[in-house]
Amino acid sequence: MTLLKFHQVWKPALVMIIVNLALAFVNIFLKKVLNEGVDYLTILTYRQAISAIFLTPIACFYERKRKLEGHIICLLFLSALVGVTLTQCLYLIGLEYTSATFACAFLNMVPVFTFIMALPLGIEKVNMKNLSAKAKVLGTFVCIGGALMLILYKGVPLIKQQPEHLADKGTITSPASKLKKWIIGSLLLTAGCLLWSSWFLMQARISKKYPCQYSSTAILSSFAAIQSAILTLVIDRSNAKWILKGKLEIMTVVYAGLVGSGLCYVAMSWCVKQRGPVFTSAFTPLLQMFVAVLDFSILHEEIYLGSIAGSVLVISGTYILLWGKSKEEEQSAVKGTQESQEDEESKNNLGASPNVPSKLRPNGEQGFSELQVKQLAITVTKS
Repeated sequence: MTLLKFHQVWKPALVMIIVNLALAFVNIFLKKVLNEGVDYLTILTYRQAISAIFLTPIACFYERKRKLEGHIICLLFLSALVGVTLTQCLYLIGLEYTSATFACAFLNMVPVFTFIMALPLGIEKVNMKNLSAKAKVLGTFVCIGGALMLILYKGVPLIKQQPEHLADKGTITSPASKLKKWIIGSLLLTAGCLLWSSWFLMQARISKKYPCQYSSTAILSSFAAIQSAILTLVIDRSNAKWILKGKLEIMTVVYAGLVGSGLCYVAMSWCVKQRGPVFTSAFTPLLQMFVAVLDFSILHEEIYLGSIAGSVLVISGTYILLWGKSKEEEQSAVKGTQESQEDEESKNNLGASPNVPSKLRPNGEQGFSELQVKQLAITVTKS
């Protein structure tokens, strides 16, 4: 009994804690190599190529019998462009212009942006008479307020760098230049979150037609690697940027591809299957907390008041939205159970009614035929 409880409750929670810690190291390593001048498109190309190489054998082993049609390939190509290539390009540039802690704060807005974009499509519905709907709307506004604070208000540094680490930065940039890069990075991160949210809606449609998570992810990674490589060659055809010079750069690319885009995705997919998407999404703020600690201790970045206040609002809004969503799902499940019970009771009462001939009663799960329904209506009318 204890082992079963661990598997159902504590094991998914432990897996999500490890996943967010692993993703925190991915963000820290990426920020460090970006500061050292490694091209972001080169990182993206290598990362997605490693992810594709890692996931392809798994997909071939588990999902080799599934047929892949032409229109699915086109949808996966578009999904890779929107959800991987463009999204990660914008995120990496925003990460380079800001900090790892600040960039991770924007990831918490993805569920809110997804909810807003799903409303006009009819995927999400809001009935203001229900408490769950009010919670979703309140969480959306709180999260948007936190995002605006992150973009528009930087504030004073709460924890400053040590003087010896300031000297390691090289040339000291002016406050106006730093503020300009901060605003540009904020806008790029917002655009990346919007694209990622739209990718979730696209992926929901693709998963219904092609429910193979390993194959679709391997194909996405392959397309993203090709797209980012072409984009790199269009922007700059220099061969020097493709050469990874130090051990840290090689380790970062391999770790980001194998762990960040490979193992972590598999682990999150398992948690979604075990406990659902709401449970998995609820651990997202842990990523920002881990990154904040590593960001200050390893990269020696300053932590600003605006980042803390905006992050608190974004996380609070996200949790309010997720709480409303979970309550709505619980109400839908209870309602569906009640309707199925009522249908079963009405069927049993109808079958046991003395006014209905035995030949007109439903037989097992087959129910009534069209002729029986007509005869039943005549019988009930006469009685």
